[in-house]
Amino acid sequence: MRNYDIDFIKKFSMVIGFLMALTVVLIVFAHYLQGTLVHDPDPKVAERTRARIAPAGAVYAGQTGAAAQAAAVAAAASKAASQVAYGGTLDGSVIYNQLCTGCHTSGAGGAPTLTAAGMGARVSKGADTLHKHAIEGFTGAAGVMPPKGGNPALTDDQVKATVDWMLANIK
Repeated sequence: MRNYDIDFIKKFSMVIGFLMALTVVLIVFAHYLQGTLVHDPDPKVAERTRARIAPAGAVYAGQTGAAAQAAAVAAAASKAASQVAYGGTLDGSVIYNQLCTGCHTSGAGGAPTLTAAGMGARVSKGADTLHKHAIEGFTGAAGVMPPKGGNPALTDDQVKATVDWMLANIK
């Protein structure tokens, strides 16, 4: 080899060595900078953590506990009362005209109409049986009566009042 080739290889090796050293220094510096940054926690991860470690219940003790339990019972009762259908009315005509008339006026789905012919066979079973079928639902040969006429917000007393009104108004 000639001198200028050896001289080129030496200088080229020095440049490559310098570039490799510079790369290592930049990697170490980037790693240091990454460690100094403050990372914001992911809100989804934080929410999952809070849900996972949330208490499963509450402890009620003494007068405070009794008051808290009474307040919880009152809140549950008021919520249940607000979900009673038709404002809790026991007027059978109101409930019939709002809910039952769709099937029992036209006879849709095999529903008996408010006539002697339509209700005749059912009346002979007695009011208690009709109340039970109206509350729990009934599948007969002619059709299906859904529980509480398809409105689960009705109370048993409302259903009984409506059945009694229907029996009193057979034409």
